[in-house]
Order: sequence, then C-alpha cells, then structure tokens
Amino acid sequence: MYTPLEKTGSLFRFVHDLGEEAGRLIANGAFRSHAAVSKSLRTDLVTEYDRRSEAYLTARIASRFPEDLIVAEEASQGEIATAKPGQRRWLIDPLDGTTNFSHGLPFFCISIAVEVDGVVQAGAVEAPALGWRFVAEQGLGAWLWRRDPTVAGGGGGTPHRLRVSQTETLGGALLATGFPYDRATSLENNFAEFVALQKKALAVRRVGAAALDLALTASGQFDGYWEMKLKPWDLAAGILLVTEAGGRVTNYDGGPIVFGEGRVVASNGHIHDELRAAVSAARDSR
Repeated sequence: MYTPLEKTGSLFRFVHDLGEEAGRLIANGAFRSHAAVSKSLRTDLVTEYDRRSEAYLTARIASRFPEDLIVAEEASQGEIATAKPGQRRWLIDPLDGTTNFSHGLPFFCISIAVEVDGVVQAGAVEAPALGWRFVAEQGLGAWLWRRDPTVAGGGGGTPHRLRVSQTETLGGALLATGFPYDRATSLENNFAEFVALQKKALAVRRVGAAALDLALTASGQFDGYWEMKLKPWDLAAGILLVTEAGGRVTNYDGGPIVFGEGRVVASNGHIHDELRAAVSAARDSR
C-alpha cells in the first residue's frame, strides 16, 4: 500500500520518525507509577519523562530546521510565542496525559505539529503504550500505524488510511471530552456541558489526553469531541488528523479554530451542528 512515507524528505516522514523516536523515550516508563510535580496548579503535573521527550524533540527539530520557531509545553511555561509571517512554527506536547502516565495508565501520547500562519502543515500523535502512531500531512490524508504485539519489538505496524465514522445522529454518538486544570475553582469547567451531553448522546468518555481524543475521532472510534481551555500544542496535530480523515473541526460558535482561544468541537461532520448546538446551549444555561 502506498503511504506518504515514500515521499523521502517530506514533513510527513519527518514527523512520523519524530513520533517513533520520542515514543521510545517514554515507552519505558509505561505501566508504572512515576514521581510528578505540580506546575501552576496541583492538577497540572510534569515528570522527568516530559522533560526528556521535549529536550529530544526540540533538539531534533532545531537541527533539521534551524530557522523555525519551536513552541514546546514545558519550556514555554504557558507563553505562546508568535511566528513571523510565513515562518514555520512547531507546536510540541512532549507528553499529553501526564496524570495518566504518572499513575501507570496507558492513555498518554506525544503530539507534534508544524503550522504556518495558523494552518497546520503536518502532525503526529504517538501513543507508545497503545502501539498507535497517527500521522497526517495537509492534502495527503491521515494514517495510523498499529504495532503488532505478537512481533518481537512490536514491529513497524501496518498503515491504515483513517476515515471518520458515519454515525448520523447525536443520540447514537460516542463522544469524548475533558476538563480544565482549574475545574475546582472556575465556573468555566465543562461540567454543565458534560451532564447535558451524557443525556443526549449514546455515551461520553474521558480519556485524559486531548491530542489522543482528536486522533481517535479521526480514526472513527469516537464520533465527536469537545473541550475548552486547550493550548495550541494540545490541538494542532489532532485538528489536522480529523480534517484529513474527512471530519470537521470548529470553535464553539462554528467558526475556524484560532490557536489561543482554546475551545474546540471536532466530529465526523454528520453530527457536528447538533453537537455544537448542544455544547453551546449547555454553556449558555450555566
């Protein structure tokens, strides 16, 4: 099967390899607990694996593309640097789902994306404990590699072209969402939206890693996803995966995603307007 990996020197190949390489760094820490320290809030954690992954990724990107801007979660300390017009900007989450990782749960990932003037060019979401690597490049589709657990070392995995689901109604949809770090103190906490959608949809799940939620929406395992207060590195790669898999991604009002706004609704397209309306109605009723 042809995949964009055959385009030697492409961004697709580069982000694919970055995901694979950084995934090896944190895979050794899977399925066991780790010491974690709080950052701005007690619920916002970081481990040594976050820092190792970020150091590796930023060094690799800087070596290959020295003129590019790199914005990575830990080094940025919440500050989102702005690129010059036409300059490539890399958005890196070295370990999305740190709370899961630090407790030995396998639902964590690495998110890598490169964008120019707000348009994501390529991205990868690597979930090493699950054996999943999601990769997309603009115009070349979204792809998933699943490693074979019966093969020594996991094997390279067989690539599959991703397509969103065909669920047509919100009542039949399996959704995903998450909650902000300041949920205990802020009224903007997604609780009302969660309760409303639990009643309207087939079910709502919380995986605990925004980039993985978006990747699973691209693969059709989730029919839709919404969340608030997200950073660009949480969103960028997953947005491209969903759109390249045939889905739709907007803000809560139905407009285009603006990095820094932090609110996202992603879906298979069929349920999008119904999902967005339900989220907005619940938010307005708070």
